[in-house]
Amino acid sequence: MTMVSQKLSSVAVVTVTYNSSATIADFLSTVRASEDVPRELAPRVWIAENASPDAAETERIAKEFGASYHYLPTNLGYGGAINHIVAGLPADIDYVLIANPDLTVAPGAISTLVDALTASPNYAAAGPRVLNPDGTVYPSARNQPSLRTGLGHALFSGVWPSNPWSRTYRQELDTLEPTQRTVGWLSGACLIVDRRVFTEVGGFDEAFFMYFEDVELGRRFLDHGYSNLYVPSASITHTGGHSTRSHSARMITAHHESAYLFLSRRYSGPVYAPLRLVLRIALRVRAWWLARRG
Repeated sequence: MTMVSQKLSSVAVVTVTYNSSATIADFLSTVRASEDVPRELAPRVWIAENASPDAAETERIAKEFGASYHYLPTNLGYGGAINHIVAGLPADIDYVLIANPDLTVAPGAISTLVDALTASPNYAAAGPRVLNPDGTVYPSARNQPSLRTGLGHALFSGVWPSNPWSRTYRQELDTLEPTQRTVGWLSGACLIVDRRVFTEVGGFDEAFFMYFEDVELGRRFLDHGYSNLYVPSASITHTGGHSTRSHSARMITAHHESAYLFLSRRYSGPVYAPLRLVLRIALRVRAWWLARRG
């Protein structure tokens, strides 16, 4: 067995589905084709189905591709479903590729991420370059939001997208160069984590039902002395939002509530109470405005 095959055989690909039957086959197909190794040595796939109406079709597709399918009788949210699967993975799984089901995986992406993650014991997570369907780069590797950048991003990103606070948060002060670097957090759309470290820090915080669970996880990795690594030499394409388009207003509200939860926890002292109030109002106004805009 080659070193690459040995590493890949210890990788679990874990995804969460909710009304995902239209995209999951493409995802599973590209995962299967992404690495030039015998099928028995390829990464194994686990699907957590969050009790959606099209669960039966997702199960049929999972069986077709030989993926391990787990129906959850209640919707645990993204982080909760991932935690549920990771807790029950076989003992020989050392690395977990957490991925949305509406991705296509470029050739070699998984092995590139594994190699980067295992290059240093200080790395807890590694994330690829995330491409939009039109080939543009989505800013998936960002700084941890501070109260200042959080307020600036909340107040101005909708009406002034190039404002300095949003650019700082998204690491866009310089042009987006494909440079491997450590970052504050990595998009939960696709990242690989060291299973031991993921378990050590407690996995995803399930208080975040949807959105900001990845920001919070990146924060705890940092707090425990680990690093988050951006690896643009690995790439995936993310079509995005397949299961939430019909509930966009609800999802906008959920995103802003999670943003407030994250920042209010990080800045919880009484001295920050006035700023938390401003942040709460700003986020609610921004959520209302974005939902109204459609």
